[in-house]
Amino acid sequence: MNAPSTNAPRTDTLKVPGATLHYEIRGSGPVLLMIHGGSGDAGVFEGVAGALADRCTVVTYDRRGNSRSPVDGPPQDMSVETDSEDARLLLAALTDEPADVFGSSSGAIVALDLLTRHPDRVRIAVPHEPPLFGVLPDAEEHVAFLRNVHAIYLRDGVGPAMEVFGARMGLDTEGPLPHTGLPPRIRDLVTRMSANTDHFLAHELLPVTNHLPDLTALAAVTPQLALAGGRDSRGFLPYLPNTVLATRLGISITDFPGNHAGYLPHAPAFATQLATLLTR
Repeated sequence: MNAPSTNAPRTDTLKVPGATLHYEIRGSGPVLLMIHGGSGDAGVFEGVAGALADRCTVVTYDRRGNSRSPVDGPPQDMSVETDSEDARLLLAALTDEPADVFGSSSGAIVALDLLTRHPDRVRIAVPHEPPLFGVLPDAEEHVAFLRNVHAIYLRDGVGPAMEVFGARMGLDTEGPLPHTGLPPRIRDLVTRMSANTDHFLAHELLPVTNHLPDLTALAAVTPQLALAGGRDSRGFLPYLPNTVLATRLGISITDFPGNHAGYLPHAPAFATQLATLLTR
């Protein structure tokens, strides 16, 4: 794989029912759609997208309610079905062919829903650590934990809530990145993600983690499904739902570098692993 492209992405917007989606395109060839998780946006995939732009058209976007994708009217609770439809509409605007779809965290749940509802639009779906805690045998314990995180957010704010949440997720909990001394693009991403964290805790944390997948529909499309997890996430909560899906569907999990957000610190190696998986 060649070095990541230094070319700036082509950017545009797409009006969908209830929102306007900001999206970015790099490269050419078959389409790979990358769907970010809670508090993120298209920028979290910049390193991976740049490294993959020599082999495909990489499409990244801000999910509705995040960063540069405003909703019409007041903030709304996240709906997996609505986000899945947004992804379908974005793909329909860009290609007539089935696309590869990578989703991270809550974006992985969106990718799974897109696959089950519109398997004709997806060649291979790669859900990386979807937080489908309802499929776990001790689901009630995790639901109670997440409700406690939400209560901490309402009472004490973003920082204390994310400290508790991040520790359970196996994420770095040393605090937010500094806004000074960073390249402008990274500084802008940090600023946007900081603003998105409020949206995540208020409108996404509980709705998305209460979502249950259609296992019957997934069983019918297993040849198009490649479960993924972080090599450093084993033993942490985000890795576990895919282990349940793997057992029930009779498929394996491919481990990627890093943890729940390994695409950020390990972008080149992460991109190489994704390219290998998509050419299986």
